[in-house]
Amino acid sequence: MTTVTSGKSMTRASDSLDAAKLLDMLRMMMLIRRFEERTAQSFMQKQIGGFCHIYIGQEATAVGSIFALNPGDPVITAYRDHGHALARGMHPNHCMAEMFGKITGCAKGKGGSMHMFDRAHHMYGGHAIVGGQCPLGVGLAFATMYLGEEKVTVCYLGDGALNQGAFHEAMNLAAIWRLPIIFVVENNSYSMGTHIARGTSMANDLATKAHSYGMHYAECDGMDVLNTYDVFKPLADSVRGSTSKAMGVKEEKGIGPAFVNCKTYRFKGHSMSDPQKYRSKDEVAQFEQKDPINSLVNHLIERNHATQEQIEAMDERAKQIALDAVKFANESPFPGVEELYTDVYSQPFGPYKVGELPIMLRENP
Repeated sequence: MTTVTSGKSMTRASDSLDAAKLLDMLRMMMLIRRFEERTAQSFMQKQIGGFCHIYIGQEATAVGSIFALNPGDPVITAYRDHGHALARGMHPNHCMAEMFGKITGCAKGKGGSMHMFDRAHHMYGGHAIVGGQCPLGVGLAFATMYLGEEKVTVCYLGDGALNQGAFHEAMNLAAIWRLPIIFVVENNSYSMGTHIARGTSMANDLATKAHSYGMHYAECDGMDVLNTYDVFKPLADSVRGSTSKAMGVKEEKGIGPAFVNCKTYRFKGHSMSDPQKYRSKDEVAQFEQKDPINSLVNHLIERNHATQEQIEAMDERAKQIALDAVKFANESPFPGVEELYTDVYSQPFGPYKVGELPIMLRENP
């Protein structure tokens, strides 16, 4: 059992990042911000149905952690998932089209806002059940260990999921088998409208959640993309490829699973239907002063890695990409009725034939 530092040390992982990589981080955070603004606007225009959870304010959490991973490392998260999908490499067009319910969406319009999935980039959802992704994350990590792959799985969850049984079952199993997985609580202080201090025991000392399972613990400032990277890069490298004698190996590798308390804050409501009566405008304004995008902009300008003109040009580009995504989604077709009967079974079965309507839906049965 080890408590990992918060990344504020003499030698930081982010010190090795060149200007180009830092600018990539900024571009991605800007893209997520402008994309989410257009998402919220489209929801208000009733172009997006169902639930919709905006990631504005938490951009540094997804970008700082995912940039610390390898391209093949599995990622799984909860329903506030647009930011993770984009940071993992999903094209904004397919992300927006999915929310519009269009056939060109990443899940052919069948998943919607809460179910972003991109196997090619090892983004395994987007899951709507609170804590439901945790056992799935354990399964992904078990698979990589079983196959002998040098990977680390990152499983994101909100602070409300800390109180779900599935989370504790997943933590327990991960610890028993020393699985290569990092559980990341995106601690924005609120599970819907309930402050973490009112709903979670030991809310001020979440290290106890990790230590009770003999698991490594770390925490980071999720409003600071560089601090987040500083914590995740060495931790991911230490967890990656962990093995267990329970799997028949002679010598265990890696440090096993870990738990990260990523302290962040969402600037918008829990979902688009949230009136936000549980917190004051002053509280939100206080956190907005710590805007993660502005923090990285200041860092880049102070170190002469970018000019204000370059920053503004990057932001305009992000705005255009978001607009293009909305245009693409608008112009894409809805799925045909035959899509009700595809992706039901892994193999065609009975009346569920690929590209063929069931007999009761045919014009001339």
